[in-house]
Amino acid sequence: MQESKLTIRGELSLLLVIIINSLGVVLMLHSGSGISAISSVPYAFADVLPVITLGAWTEVFQVSLVLSLMLLSKRFVTVYLFSFVVGSAFSAMIDVHEMWIKQLPQSLTLDIIYFIISYIVICFGVALANRCQLPITGWSYARIKIGFDVICLAITAAMTFFFLGRVDGLGFGTILAAFTMGKVIGSIGEYMDKHVKFVSFLSSRA
Repeated sequence: MQESKLTIRGELSLLLVIIINSLGVVLMLHSGSGISAISSVPYAFADVLPVITLGAWTEVFQVSLVLSLMLLSKRFVTVYLFSFVVGSAFSAMIDVHEMWIKQLPQSLTLDIIYFIISYIVICFGVALANRCQLPITGWSYARIKIGFDVICLAITAAMTFFFLGRVDGLGFGTILAAFTMGKVIGSIGEYMDKHVKFVSFLSSRA
């Protein structure tokens, strides 16, 4: 007998992704282990050019990614405009979490716990985002993650070293996450595929 799947609205899933993934990014940075690779470039810009917040630089970065995707595909995809809305909300939540995150106590043990929580949260959030039946990226993040993250880390290291005289924002946690998150995201996604069905206003029209 085939096991019935739990049906979840993609819109609610995406809302959860925005909240928890922005928390994961800020919590990983707060742990002192470094920032997540995909957020490292906005962090470098915020560090070198602190004229706007980390959240604002994150929005600039994400808009640039979506525009680049459209240019590479050589077509204007109207539905990807939704990505701009999602990016704005995600960036705003980063700034919201930064307002309170420093109130958390810190010690070596707590920092390790913060890193583990942030790692799991980000992996879960990305796997969820890839399956929410809403147009966020248009490509399989888990499949290209390692290569993309390495490029982000190289840009961050070069920027902070050249302008600040030191490599900033990158730590052991950043490197570990960059080379292992892709597989963990894939594993979580496979589990979701077996037990959960996502529906959204777009999938309903299909």
